[in-house]
Amino acid sequence: MAVERAAGGTSLIDVLDRVLDKGIVIDAWVRVSLVGIDLITVEARVVVASIDTYLKYSEAVGQVAPVSRPAGELPSHQDVIAENIALRAELAASKGTRARRRTKEG
Repeated sequence: MAVERAAGGTSLIDVLDRVLDKGIVIDAWVRVSLVGIDLITVEARVVVASIDTYLKYSEAVGQVAPVSRPAGELPSHQDVIAENIALRAELAASKGTRARRRTKEG
């Protein structure tokens, strides 16, 4: 049994699916100046797309880094390992202190 499609009509779901799959970008730039002095400058970029589509295309054109923090703030691999070791030691010391308190109280 073949699926028939109605000719000439598209539903809102079809349009929304297409927009989220391909994405729409509305880029606006407005400058209001008086006698050569900029009074107001407005830049707006509206992106309507699925998260997957947005991330795929924004990383491809270099608009968004693949991580949320700026590159200058990212810790090195060695810093992360050192912090992990310090946190584990602090956690172990905390557990040891609680265990000693329980044995004194009990």
